[in-house]
Amino acid sequence: MSNSVYIHPSAEVNSRTKIGNGTKIWNQVQVREDARIGSDCILSKDVYIDTGVTIGDRCKIQNGVSVYNGVTLEDDVFIGPHATLTNDKIPRAFNKDWKVVPTLIKVGASIGANATIVCGVIIGEYAMVAAGSVVTKDVEPYSLVVGNPARHRCYVDKEGNKIEK
Repeated sequence: MSNSVYIHPSAEVNSRTKIGNGTKIWNQVQVREDARIGSDCILSKDVYIDTGVTIGDRCKIQNGVSVYNGVTLEDDVFIGPHATLTNDKIPRAFNKDWKVVPTLIKVGASIGANATIVCGVIIGEYAMVAAGSVVTKDVEPYSLVVGNPARHRCYVDKEGNKIEK
């Protein structure tokens, strides 16, 4: 593990961001104020990390993902390319009563490419969300969910292999 942080010259990282050792922030990434990014993470091209977001250690966030205020990623979370994580249950252009709705992605969970995570849910430990799925309710630990809306398909182990439970 490296003791340094790599920030690509084209990335914009706010000076109030806390970044752990060994983290790599690639081209065109934007990280807002008061975000906390753990050690040995990878933020790929065109990732956006909003103000106040917390990201654990060894997380990998692939191209084109936006992680908005209210989202917390625990350790070892994988987010596939162009996945969407929301933070507003009733989106409007103008809403004076707007409140962030928190979302928690637990340790080891994986979110597939182009999946949508509607705010206010908890994705359990080592759960897997299949590519293109739309998650509208909590996902059990070690569960594989698929579809729109996402539904439980089977249970998986820490490596993502199907198991009988």
